[in-house]
Amino acid sequence: MKLDDLIAAPQFSLSQKQKDAALLSGLNALTRLHHSRCANYARILDALGHEAGAPAETIEDVPFLPVSLFKTHYIKSVPDEAVTTVMTSSGTTGQAVSRIALDAETAALQARALVNVITTVTGKQRLPMLIVDAKKTIQDPHLLSARGAGIVGLMRFGRNHTFLLDDDMRPVREALETFLREYGGAPFIIFGFTFMVWQYLQELVREGSFDLSHGVLIHSGGWKKLTEMAVDNATFRNHFAQVAGLRRIYNFYGMVEQMGAIFLEGEDGLLYPPNFADVIIRDPFTLVPLGSGEPGLLEVVCLLPRSYPGHAVLTEDIGVIRSVDGAGGRRLGCGIEVIGRAPKSELRGCSDTHAYRMAQAT
Repeated sequence: MKLDDLIAAPQFSLSQKQKDAALLSGLNALTRLHHSRCANYARILDALGHEAGAPAETIEDVPFLPVSLFKTHYIKSVPDEAVTTVMTSSGTTGQAVSRIALDAETAALQARALVNVITTVTGKQRLPMLIVDAKKTIQDPHLLSARGAGIVGLMRFGRNHTFLLDDDMRPVREALETFLREYGGAPFIIFGFTFMVWQYLQELVREGSFDLSHGVLIHSGGWKKLTEMAVDNATFRNHFAQVAGLRRIYNFYGMVEQMGAIFLEGEDGLLYPPNFADVIIRDPFTLVPLGSGEPGLLEVVCLLPRSYPGHAVLTEDIGVIRSVDGAGGRRLGCGIEVIGRAPKSELRGCSDTHAYRMAQAT
């Protein structure tokens, strides 16, 4: 299947065997493309003894880059004049951040792919949208952080956008009251990063005075701070269901190095890669691929990156494959759980970096 077909097809509809076959040729083509257009990438592959014209025989054999490389090098496969946006990852003060160059083609692919993933839970109609953040977060369109880019990317699925926080990052009760008075009686979208949703939206609704039962909550970000507060995914979901009637809650895993390829939570609580992306779990010491049930470093492969060699990225996250084609037939492919960060890796998730900044300010 071609990339256009993979994006257009119902997401999570390919068996693992079908996905492996569909992705391999596309990943090999991207390796050749970036080798020919990106001198830094070519030097890395040449140093590793990888022959540009020799295709990988399996997805596990596709050459990958460590995510840390995007923090230390500005790696792109297009000329400067073709770059329309530079995305940056989340990070605390003093941390190096990834810088990802997007051209018009890659940005358009990512946007189209994201639409076809998110609409599996929101439907095709644009709904009123409550954003658990401040408007100032999205006000620089040329150099977007991962958090700002995430908001902008998700805003396309909504209308009548309402920001819950003021510019001092304080929740505005009147904003929530007005939004629910106007739109709360029909389906609407809530979007925010996980810690911020817990910190701010939960603060407003915990007394049970707001009805969010028509809402669809989409959230993402690090869980480190919430884990320290003894709030896991089940606690998070159960709390909002009990105090506000909010039951349609979908976590997702994503990264600025592969925007558009988000892993969306299924009914079983696992995260599923879309048709055009997949995951490999590698031993942290040997980098040998591991089987289902064995935790290790999470590698993400994706067919979307054209302007930079980000089609195979080894992350600093620890994950485990819990299911393969086993979600009752509703979602096929790998169902994964992200366990946490590798020891000594930098704080990275949008939620966790915001929580860190809050702690530093107090």
